[in-house]
Amino acid sequence: MGPGTKEGWRRWAGRWRRAGCAALIAGAVVLPLSGAARPEIPAPAPAVLAAPTAGTLEQTYAAHRANAAEASRMAAEHGDRHRAAADRAMADPSRRLLSFDGRGAGLATEVFGDLARAERVAVLVPGSDTSLDTYDRFRATALALHRQLAAEAPGTRTAVVAWLGYETPGTVSTTVLTTDRADAAAPELRALLTDLRRIAGPDTRLALLCHSYGSVVCTRAADSVDVTDIALVGSPGGTADTVADLHTGARIWAGRGAGDWVENVPHLSAELFGTTVGFGTDPVSPDFGARVFDAGDGGHSDYFAPGSLSLTNLARIALGETTEVTHD
Repeated sequence: MGPGTKEGWRRWAGRWRRAGCAALIAGAVVLPLSGAARPEIPAPAPAVLAAPTAGTLEQTYAAHRANAAEASRMAAEHGDRHRAAADRAMADPSRRLLSFDGRGAGLATEVFGDLARAERVAVLVPGSDTSLDTYDRFRATALALHRQLAAEAPGTRTAVVAWLGYETPGTVSTTVLTTDRADAAAPELRALLTDLRRIAGPDTRLALLCHSYGSVVCTRAADSVDVTDIALVGSPGGTADTVADLHTGARIWAGRGAGDWVENVPHLSAELFGTTVGFGTDPVSPDFGARVFDAGDGGHSDYFAPGSLSLTNLARIALGETTEVTHD
């Protein structure tokens, strides 16, 4: 059937757009993108420490800052001024680093707020193209959320944990099309949440706020994490047909901005040449069964923009103010 009416044109264009995306995915699997790998940047091995507790947090922070300072020195000697500056910023005395690894693309876990005394802790899980070289934008997200939590609930002790604890895929790569990175990351996320529970205590409420490919990581870990809420924002798929298939007691939320290009990603999962491509059902679809919240009109990178409706709703989810969340 041809386009015919205005509505027909819209549906026809949408079908072709989805078909085009599917063709690109298949092409990416058959013909992997190639490019020169970035030269390895020398850095020390991560600090070896005992599992952190509320009483050892300051020592933990200090040890990882010292490691970041040494990584900065080594990167500078190597001639990479950009990485040296990024590592040097991490070593600032004001930073609270729960972990740091300057090798390769780099890993870091940073705390905003008083983690040991927090009543509510929000853990941010980033998506593709997040590394030490692009960490500033991820940190800005965490800062915006921490400020919003304080504005929404000034009497509540809150903390935000920015978890760059896995090697994120590149947006222009085949790795972003499969669950491989998420499968490797899920045990690390579970380990982080175990640490947070030990530090903050049994009464502290934890929430996962997961952006883009980070939502794939969160759904892979969902069946064995002690959290009250998991929010999937700008998600390419929930790696399951329904919320029930995630086997979690956490409330599952989903939101997508009206201007987010991820809407046009085919929500499918298929075996192609021995590789599972795609992430299944769209988390904001009725079939998935998540609590869909209003994420406003923003694009893929706008969910944590200060003053945005999406940030307000995400803060309310993290605070457990579920009746205050506005729905799409």
